[in-house]
Amino acid sequence: MKNKILFIVFAIAMVALMDMSFRGVSVLRSEEPWKPEQLLQPADLAKTIDDPQAKQPFIFCVGPGAVIKGSVDIGPGRDSSNIDKLRKQLVRVPKDAMVVIYCGCCPFEHCPNIRPAFSLLNEMKLTHPRLLNLEHNIRVDWIEKGYPVAK
Repeated sequence: MKNKILFIVFAIAMVALMDMSFRGVSVLRSEEPWKPEQLLQPADLAKTIDDPQAKQPFIFCVGPGAVIKGSVDIGPGRDSSNIDKLRKQLVRVPKDAMVVIYCGCCPFEHCPNIRPAFSLLNEMKLTHPRLLNLEHNIRVDWIEKGYPVAK
């Protein structure tokens, strides 16, 4: 009886994992589309935004709403229509410009929005793509630190 219950639990778990996989949810991530050196610390971006002499990056929000000053609201990156919207924006950006994307809905391991968006940056062969390193969320890692926000 115990073996039968274990088999049923295992079968249900496998079906759930397969369903998540078919819906595009990565269950086991062995490799992220970004490299560690492509993570941009919030303090560094805030410093650049606050410096009128600094060359400003192109900043795109691929999450629930643009919070960062100067960022363009694309919409959640998990939606293919928003990835198409991002693609249309990126066509107008020089390939060698710094492009920063962020979501901020949750920690990276749970975020459904950043991977499709960063994969697009790679696909478009941008030479300076960056992912804003929001370890917790936009509120904790940006707003509560007093970094520049959109009006």
